[in-house]
Amino acid sequence: MSSSSQERRVRLLRELTRELRQVTSLGASYVRAAAARLGMPVTDLQVIDILEGAGPLTAGQLAELTGLTTGAITGMINRLEKSGLIQRGSDPEDARRVIVRLDPDAAAMRDITSTLDALGAAWNEVIAGYDEEQIAVLLEVLKRGAVQTRDEIARLRTAPESAEGAVSAPLGDLPSGELVVIGAPRLAVRAGAKGMADLYQARFEGLTPDVKTKGGTVTIRYPRRFMLGTKRKESAEVTLSAAIPWKIAIQGAAAEIVAELGRLQLTGLEAHGGVSMIQLNLPTPSAVVPVKISGGASEIIVRRPVDAAARVRLKGWVSTFVFDDQTFSVMGSDMRMQSRDFASDAPYYDIEVASSASIVTITAD
Repeated sequence: MSSSSQERRVRLLRELTRELRQVTSLGASYVRAAAARLGMPVTDLQVIDILEGAGPLTAGQLAELTGLTTGAITGMINRLEKSGLIQRGSDPEDARRVIVRLDPDAAAMRDITSTLDALGAAWNEVIAGYDEEQIAVLLEVLKRGAVQTRDEIARLRTAPESAEGAVSAPLGDLPSGELVVIGAPRLAVRAGAKGMADLYQARFEGLTPDVKTKGGTVTIRYPRRFMLGTKRKESAEVTLSAAIPWKIAIQGAAAEIVAELGRLQLTGLEAHGGVSMIQLNLPTPSAVVPVKISGGASEIIVRRPVDAAARVRLKGWVSTFVFDDQTFSVMGSDMRMQSRDFASDAPYYDIEVASSASIVTITAD
């Protein structure tokens, strides 16, 4: 390719990119203008437009596509359902999930559809002068561009690699703390060093979750993923102040959960959702501390100090179950055991495993 041809190609690509960005910007402006004409919030019209193009979706999927929180989406769905524009129903592939779909028979949908279709009609006039091969090329460009746009959205939502990506909150005079983690693909929780001035410190790799602190409750919520895949490993690393007692709740499916809590004052821990591997290294209890693990798992490891007693209830099926110096094969539901030094009037761990797993190990180290 000659230098003049290469320069022309670079110039054309630059112009094409600029025009595509302008089309995207004008499309957003059109939605805002249409919402004003229809007398409805822009985000409401955006959700209707998404549902019309993608079909029925869950609230989590709508939150991911719009960038809104699940709480905001829930309020919007309630409002649109009350106006008769959408309907809730069970997912035919999973009755446990609720999906949202448009009500095509709603009277208000006619005005909305005609307003949105006006832009499509204008585009049809533009494309009418092109043959089928040219339209096919344009369609391919737009489809591939949509994929790249989703990847860029995912990149913008990732946490920075530098120390600026750390999140924390001051400890102040809080008497206790609670950590709630929802949907973390990989999670590491540990006790902080003595003298740590923060309530918690957290670092994230991959998609940035929504982090909120209210009082002593720290909530880390990952968005439900819908067409916004990323090739980066997503993980969360959370360090908790050892100066106050903590309750920990982990919800949602995960590849790996590791909790190194040796110096922490733990008042309770619950992990719910499918997980490949969960490993808990517990501190010495100062009272009766409930630990509950539910949902399917491949391997569950719970270690406690040698001087910490434990009472265990196994409510799921396990291929191999190790409890202190005892090993059992193919254990059934609702089995109860306790350590040799167990006393109901002394501090101990009350451990319940309500999930099926390949290997469950509960031991004192």
